Amino acid sequence: MDEGPVPRNTIREIYYSDIKDEEWNDWKWQLKNRIKNLKQLEKILTLKEEEKEVFLNTRGMNLPLSITPYYLNTIDILNKNDVIRKCVVPTIDEFKTYKEESEDPLNEHNSEVVSNIIHRYPDRVLFLVTNFCSVNCRYCTRSRMIQENTPLNKKYWDIGLNYIKEHKEIRDVLISGGDPLTLEDNDIEYLLSELKKINHVEFIRIGTKVPVVMPQRITPNLLSILHKYNDPLFISIHFTHPNEITPEVKKACNDLANAGIPLGSQTVLLKSINNDPIVLKKLYHELLKIRVRPYYLYQCDLILGSKHFRTTVDEGINIIKNLRGFTTGYAVPQYVIDAPGGGGKVPILPDYYQGKTDDGKIVLKNYLDDIYVYKE
Repeated sequence: MDEGPVPRNTIREIYYSDIKDEEWNDWKWQLKNRIKNLKQLEKILTLKEEEKEVFLNTRGMNLPLSITPYYLNTIDILNKNDVIRKCVVPTIDEFKTYKEESEDPLNEHNSEVVSNIIHRYPDRVLFLVTNFCSVNCRYCTRSRMIQENTPLNKKYWDIGLNYIKEHKEIRDVLISGGDPLTLEDNDIEYLLSELKKINHVEFIRIGTKVPVVMPQRITPNLLSILHKYNDPLFISIHFTHPNEITPEVKKACNDLANAGIPLGSQTVLLKSINNDPIVLKKLYHELLKIRVRPYYLYQCDLILGSKHFRTTVDEGINIIKNLRGFTTGYAVPQYVIDAPGGGGKVPILPDYYQGKTDDGKIVLKNYLDDIYVYKE
C-alpha cells in the first residue's frame, strides 16, 4: 500500500495547462469535462491490461466511468497502483462475481415504500433524490441505479415529500442518491425548504462525496442555502484516504463548518487502499483538523464484482483496536457491517466486554489487553 505524498498538479499541468483557473474552479466545468470513456482516460493514464480489458469486454460495465478532472489530478500519474486510481478506474475484476454478491445487497428495493424513499428504521427514511454522481466509485452500493440519462426530478421528489408528510413517525431524513450536491442550487433549496415545512421532521442529513471529488461545488451561494436551513442540518462526507485531503478539500470543509454545518465522515474499508491502521489514523487526524468527525467505517458491501475490494472483518476489528486508546476518541469511528438483506447497520467491536464473574462482576479488557473488574 503506497502512502507516499501525491505529486500536486501533475495531471493538471500536463493535460489541462490551457485551462484557466476560472474554468478549473467552476464546478459546472468540472462536471462537463468528466472523464467518461477509454479514449479520454488513455490520454492521461497509461493503463494496465486489466484496466484496458474492462472497456473492451462485450458485457459492458455495471457502473459507468466518471471522474472529474479535479479528482483525477489527485492521482499519482507515475504510480499504476495509486490508491485513488484503484477507487475510480475499473478493472476486469469487476466481472468476477460470487454467489454471496448482489446488485442490491442491502435489499433496498424491498424497503422502498414509494418511489425513492427507503423506510427501514422506525423514525427515519432514506430519500434518494438523484441517481447521478460526479465521480463513480467502483465499489458503489447503489451502482444499480447510477446513470446519467434519466435524472430524477420534482415529480419524484414530491412523491417522497408527500410520504414523509403523511408519516408523522419520521423525524429524521437522510438525503442521498447518487449525490445530492450535484443538483442545482434551486433544487437543493426546494428539497430543504419543503422538508423544513414538515413539523415532525426534526433532523436532516445530506450524504455526499462532492466536497472530496469536486470541492469547487461548495460555492458562496450553496453555503448560504445550507446555512439558511441549518436548524439542524448535518452533512456526512465520504472520505477514503489521506491523499484526498488537498488544500481545496480543506477549504471546502472549513467553509461548510463555518456555515454552521456539523460534518461527519463515512469511510468504506477497502483492500490495498486503506485497510491499514496507520493510513486510517492519518486520515482521521487530518479530518479532525478540518472539523470533520469520523463517524462510520463500513465493511465493504457485497455488491456485484467487489471481492477485490473486500477485506476480512478481523482487519476492521484490528483497525479499531489500534485506534481506541491510541488516539482521541473523536478520531475513532464506529465500525459497522450493513447487514446483507436489509438488516441495518450492525456495530462490530473488539472484545472489550469479557463477561461476568461468578459473583456478578463485569470483566473488562482495555486497549492494552489488560483485564479490569467493575462492580455493578
